[in-house]
Amino acid sequence: MFIGFGSGPSGHPGMTSIKASGPYLLFGVGGAVSALLDFAECDRARLARDPAYDGRFFTGVRPTGVYCRPVCPVRPARSTNVGYYPSAAAAEAAGFRPCLRCRPETAPFCPAWNGSRTTVERALRLIDEGALDGEGCSVDALAERLGIGARHLARLFAKHVQASPSQVAKTIRVQRAKRLLDTTGLPVAEIALQAGFASLRRFNTVFAEVYGRPPTEIRRRGSNAKPGIPHISARVT
Repeated sequence: MFIGFGSGPSGHPGMTSIKASGPYLLFGVGGAVSALLDFAECDRARLARDPAYDGRFFTGVRPTGVYCRPVCPVRPARSTNVGYYPSAAAAEAAGFRPCLRCRPETAPFCPAWNGSRTTVERALRLIDEGALDGEGCSVDALAERLGIGARHLARLFAKHVQASPSQVAKTIRVQRAKRLLDTTGLPVAEIALQAGFASLRRFNTVFAEVYGRPPTEIRRRGSNAKPGIPHISARVT
């Protein structure tokens, strides 16, 4: 069984191109999908903007270098120009940046894993809770909390999430920050800390890597937040 499919923008080496044949088991950052999906099914869902698939996979559009949710309002790209990824982190690892129209950081996560206690799910929850944020945090320490070795944890993430634990943590931090930029008037330095970044400089660097522009520009583009509005929840739910 193949896990995920697609190639990055301009043949980015982060993901191997796989022809449209399935089945594929898709997982999302912070949740998972138990259903088997193939290229044709994902393509139908994308073209129909089917909300039932929102959060279950992400579409990488090679000509633009952007990845989107299945419900993105932008005119759908040709099927020959897209690839599908099991998580936002996998799409970013393949070289895509988040779409500013459909905002992948707001995608719901499929509840298929609710009540499940697999190792990957536990790891994702711990990462979401900040297990890889801050000083002294490491993949080795996370693996020890899970009762497995770091190499085995890396293999599990490669198989089920198609991104490393560190990549997942980076994506979650950036998503927290993006939501705070959009919904609060907090200073950028405070957002960086609340999102889990060790410094403002690191936050600016990583955010620009992911979005292709600095956080201040993203905020200027359309945030309606008012100064002083407190942050309610920056965690992935």
